[in-house]
Amino acid sequence: MENGKITQVAASSELPAADDITEADFGTNFVMPGLIDVHTHLAYGNAKTEEDIDLYSSLEFRALRGVFFARQVLASGFTTIVAPGDSGMVSRAVRDAIDAGLFEGPSVTAAGPYITSRQGLTDWYPTWIGVPTTSIGVLVTSRDEQIEQVKEGVDAVKIAMDGILRRPNGELVAAFTMDETKAMVDEVHRLGKIAITHARGREATLYAAKSGVDLIFHASEIDDEGLEAVLANNCAICPTLTLLRNTLDFVEPEDPAFREGRANAWRREFDAAVENLQKVRKAGVPMPIGTDSGFAVTPFGEWHAREIEIFVKDLGFSPIQALKAATSVSARVVRPKDKVGRIAPGYRADLVALNSDPTNNISVLLERDKFAAVVRGGRFVSTEKTLYDPKRVSDFAMTISSDLYTRERVAELMMQRASHEQGSRLN
Repeated sequence: MENGKITQVAASSELPAADDITEADFGTNFVMPGLIDVHTHLAYGNAKTEEDIDLYSSLEFRALRGVFFARQVLASGFTTIVAPGDSGMVSRAVRDAIDAGLFEGPSVTAAGPYITSRQGLTDWYPTWIGVPTTSIGVLVTSRDEQIEQVKEGVDAVKIAMDGILRRPNGELVAAFTMDETKAMVDEVHRLGKIAITHARGREATLYAAKSGVDLIFHASEIDDEGLEAVLANNCAICPTLTLLRNTLDFVEPEDPAFREGRANAWRREFDAAVENLQKVRKAGVPMPIGTDSGFAVTPFGEWHAREIEIFVKDLGFSPIQALKAATSVSARVVRPKDKVGRIAPGYRADLVALNSDPTNNISVLLERDKFAAVVRGGRFVSTEKTLYDPKRVSDFAMTISSDLYTRERVAELMMQRASHEQGSRLN
C-alpha cells in the first residue's frame, strides 16, 4: 500500500524489501476489503421521530453530529457509505470535511434532500404548515420543478417514489407518474449523477426500474413485471431489511408503533419482502448492502453488518455472496472516483482483518472484539466506540406523554404495576 492505494498483491517473497517499508502481519486473520453501507442518513441523528429528523436541531449542528456518527461507522469496519437523502447540505459537508482530511471517517457518496411530491415520503406535514426548509425532503409540484431540483452539487439524487398513501385494495400509490419519473432520472444521468429511488410498492418499483435508475431501495412489493424491468435496465436493489427487522425485534409494548398496530404491518412487509427478494436474488440482480442507519432502531456504528447477516439467514445468500454484496457489489453505486470494494492494485487501501472466519459464522461481523484491524486509505483506525449521551445529540422533540391517562387507563396501569410488584416479591 502506498499513498492510500493498493500497489501490489503478491506472495510475500515477491514483494520488495526496504528500510522505509512498514509491515503489518495479518497471517492468522481473515482479510477482506472495507465494508460498504449504501443506505445511511448522516443528518438523522438516530432519531425517534420524523419531527426530530426535520425540525429540532440546526443544520449546522446536524453536520457536526454527522461527522461524529460517520466516525462511529468507520470504527465498525465500514470504510465507505452512501448518504442518499439528508437535510440541507449536511452529507455533502461531512463528505467534503473527510475528503479534506479534517476528520477521520468513511468515504461518503452524498445526496441532498429527497425529491418528493404530495404522495411521497417526507411530506409528512399538513398543507397549512408546508415542508420546513430544514426537512430531509424537497416538495415539488410541477414537472419543471422536478427537473430543476436535480441540479445540485451532489454525487447522487434520491427520488421518493412512494410514501404511505395506499389505494382501497392496499396497494401503495406511486408519488410520480411514469413520465415524471423518467424525466427526472434522465436528467440525473445527463448531469452525471447516480439516480436512486425509495420504492416499497409495486407501482413505484416498476416506474423506477423502467426509468433505468441505478439503485432502488426496498422493493418490498416488487412483482414479476417489475423484476423484468429491473433486469432489462440493469438496476440494483438494496433491500434495507435491517430497519424492518430491528423495529420488529426491538419495539416495546409502550411504544406508539406497537399500540397503533404498526408492528403487524411491518411484519407483513418483512415477510413479503423476503419472499419477493429471494426471487430477485435468484434472478441475478445486483443487491448492495444498506441499513437505513440514522434512526433510533438503527443507530450509527451498531447494526451495519446485520444486513449481511439477514442476506444469509433470510434471503438465501451464501456467506461469500453476502460479503461480495457488502463490498464489490455495493461499490457499483458509490461515486466513480472511489475505487473500493476489492483488494487489487489501483483500489483504495481499505481493509478489514478479523480474528474469526465470517464464512463459517457471518454474525462475527457484529462483534467488535473479532476485529483485528480496520484500515482506511492505508491508515489504521481505531475500532473503539466513542460513548455519547443520546439525549444531548438526538432526542430534542418536546414530547410530554406517551399515553392518554384517562381514569380507565390509569386503573389499568395501576393493576399492571401491582401485578408486576407481586411477581417480583414472589421471585
